[in-house]
Amino acid sequence: MPTEKSSLHARNLHRDPYDFDQLISCVPELKHYVFINSYQTATINFSIPKAVKLLNKALLLHFYNVKNWDIPDTNLCPPIPGRADYVHYIADLLGEHRSEIPTGNSISGLDIGTGANLVYPLLAHRSYGWKMLGTDISQDSLENAQRILDDNPDLSSVIQLKPQPDSHHIFKNIIEAGDRFTFSMCNPPFHDSEESALKGNLRKTKNIRKSKSQKVLLNFGGQQSELWCEGGEIAFITKMIEESAQYSSQVLWFTCLVSKKDNLYKLTTLLKKVKALEVKTIDMAQGQKISRMLAWTFVPQKDRKDWF
Repeated sequence: MPTEKSSLHARNLHRDPYDFDQLISCVPELKHYVFINSYQTATINFSIPKAVKLLNKALLLHFYNVKNWDIPDTNLCPPIPGRADYVHYIADLLGEHRSEIPTGNSISGLDIGTGANLVYPLLAHRSYGWKMLGTDISQDSLENAQRILDDNPDLSSVIQLKPQPDSHHIFKNIIEAGDRFTFSMCNPPFHDSEESALKGNLRKTKNIRKSKSQKVLLNFGGQQSELWCEGGEIAFITKMIEESAQYSSQVLWFTCLVSKKDNLYKLTTLLKKVKALEVKTIDMAQGQKISRMLAWTFVPQKDRKDWF
């Protein structure tokens, strides 16, 4: 669904309605999918995968100077405004107790499950100049992410990619001795099985089309690693929290999106158990959808200034 702009973060570049003339000038092919709806507003049909992908391509080019962005049809096509919100809320987190939001490549971020789309590192660097490391268990996804970087050579020194060889681990094999990250971020697999993912995608398809369609549309597609894992969101984030304690001195703020509000109690209880010193839950509303950023740190407040 299109994102309701008014509920986006104050620094989000996508709060205003899309200027499709501007976007079409960036990606001319998009014009074939733009129409005037019953409210006399220019829009696209968000149930058409090609239209969504072209819109993303235009947004990334126009607002973030990312050239030739593309992903395979089988991969997840992320909504850019919502993804940008996560980056801006991390910026707020890093800016607490400081006179301004920290920018530049002295800030180092780790994106867990960066996917073929590489969206979080792209947005993080273009928005704030941060240096990013993207990881994934899918070699195919990393190869596509690398192709995006190859087409944007100015990013090669500030966005790196690293494969996670073991799906049972999150930070292990990625964070090495001597590494230091200002933050980590993750949009975890939501579903606990392929069947659950397919049912969820079918619901989205029906909501957008307002029909009885039984076909799962590709803009709500995605590889297994993007959509589901054994135990679903709660199992994935539990594993992340448990592993984070082993790297407590190498990451200032660990963060993760949490879709299911009911999971927060278990997760915050676990964070107390692993002795996180501070835990924050930040609501992120995009239209009718509410997600949450869970953030935690093991670093005493008096030592946090040393990370900037």
